[in-house]
Amino acid sequence: MIISVASGKGGTGKTSVAVALAASLEGPVQLLDCDVEAPNAHIFMKPRWEKKEAIYAQVPLVDEEKCTYCRACSQLCQFKAILVLGETILTFPEMCHACGGCFLVCEAKALSPGGKELGEVEEGWSGPIYFVQGRLRVGEPMSPPLIREVKKRIRKDALAILDAPPGTSCPVVQTVKGSDFTILVTEPTSFGLYDLKLAVGALGTLGIPCGVIINRSDVGDKKVQAYLQSQGIPLLMEIPFDRKIAEGYAGGRSLLEVKPEMKNSFQELFREISAQVEKERRGLYVQ
Repeated sequence: MIISVASGKGGTGKTSVAVALAASLEGPVQLLDCDVEAPNAHIFMKPRWEKKEAIYAQVPLVDEEKCTYCRACSQLCQFKAILVLGETILTFPEMCHACGGCFLVCEAKALSPGGKELGEVEEGWSGPIYFVQGRLRVGEPMSPPLIREVKKRIRKDALAILDAPPGTSCPVVQTVKGSDFTILVTEPTSFGLYDLKLAVGALGTLGIPCGVIINRSDVGDKKVQAYLQSQGIPLLMEIPFDRKIAEGYAGGRSLLEVKPEMKNSFQELFREISAQVEKERRGLYVQ
């Protein structure tokens, strides 16, 4: 099973929830930090690194002696990473999404793959938990290809928990795609509710079931709860504001290190998610 942990906005406690869920469970568990622009789960997991690999994207290199300037590549590319002007062909590696489509449509075989460094993927262990994170190269604008490389490390023999980037843009979609369930972490504020609605809409489009955890639940208002009830979205857990949690976070201590009594709550959370996923699977099978 793959569980992703996401949020419509940053600062809601998404990483804290992902780390606590992974640390609370028995059996084979893996945690993958897909927030490659600002990975921080390692601060709490304190993994023993075993492997580091530089990741490169395939971007087009042009052999102008072969190019017929037919424009097939530029017409295909939706991101304008390759452009033909008369008898001049220009490539923009920073805009390339490395889909490989331009190589397929070039009948003259004038395009060949070149390497552009995206960043690195690190693998290690935090106790019995297999841990993976991506780290985007400084100045690199495109994170989804690196997120795909992180997800390639998912092991099929263990529960996978994916810590997604904040927001609802392409990096989040790339992370949650293929998940069996997504936990959305929000806060009880107007900003939290607005961004939560965006996240729910994105998951609905992807067809991924979700539930919500409200962090700092006793600060703010009850509009999030009312919204969840109106939409039939399960409220999985409420975590009250606690200064000790904030102080522990600032010192690199995980939620369960500060509040070990919450381990049972996260174990119950996992059981509830497992039941929901099983229900969804049965529904798909019946249909």
